[in-house]
Amino acid sequence: MSATKAATPEVQAIADKVKPQLEEQANRKYSLFKAVEFTTQAGQGTNYFIKVQVDNDDFVHLRVLESPPHENKPLALQGYQTDKSKGDKLTVF
Repeated sequence: MSATKAATPEVQAIADKVKPQLEEQANRKYSLFKAVEFTTQAGQGTNYFIKVQVDNDDFVHLRVLESPPHENKPLALQGYQTDKSKGDKLTVF
């Protein structure tokens, strides 16, 4: 896993693209959805682990798979963890 870095506009765009998948799976709507930090893990494509702020003191961790370009697949939400705090570290899940 790479070092944790501050979220970039590209990472925010990835989070925004999987937000509908998260809202459907978590059965919850998020008005605030701000990517704060992320890390990546290479494998069959790239796994992004993204910490997203969804309320003042409420965060969600996302695991998003970006498939290799030749597969031409959309971004996929592979997992998520709710009830996280700002201090919780991003880990593989």
